Amino acid sequence: MGAKAMAVKVDVASSAEVAELFAKVIGEFGRLDILVNNAGITKDGLLLRMKDEEWDAVINVNLKGTFNCTREAVKHMAKARSGRIINISSVVGEMGNAGQTNYCASKAGIIGLTKAAAREFAKRNVTVNAITPGFIATEMTEVLSDKVKEELQKQIPMERFGAPEDIANAVYFLASDLGSYITGHVLSVNGGMYM
Repeated sequence: MGAKAMAVKVDVASSAEVAELFAKVIGEFGRLDILVNNAGITKDGLLLRMKDEEWDAVINVNLKGTFNCTREAVKHMAKARSGRIINISSVVGEMGNAGQTNYCASKAGIIGLTKAAAREFAKRNVTVNAITPGFIATEMTEVLSDKVKEELQKQIPMERFGAPEDIANAVYFLASDLGSYITGHVLSVNGGMYM
């Protein structure tokens, strides 16, 4: 398509690796316009049985990773007085979900981070928004049993899981000029599961 791309493997929970990533991006492209914080993992289990390392791993990747990447991005965006940051949270960050206290806490934290960063950088023309996907047909939801999928679909007024393209379209909108006056917003893309 004529675009230039670069792939870099990074542990987003590592401040040093993230700083190195952004230095490479700026070195290669000279600027940074859009950041989509999409790294995420799950380590589900009931709260009483959850191990410290399961809690820490999810918080470190999902929430600290979003913090690390956002902090590096705004250094460049604030200076350029332009930028879009889109954080991928989750419907369960808004409504909770049994067996996912670590995941829900990390995704709710992303919503708070989004709103605070939006207030801090609005004057620099950097928008910061979050998207809260519902259940999307991905590898992460593919591992669910058919019975669990059927039960979940009953909770969704549109009676189906979303597609990755549904999230991509929301990201595109918020990253484009169409979303230039939207900041600190949480856009729910969940088929009506949580209103």
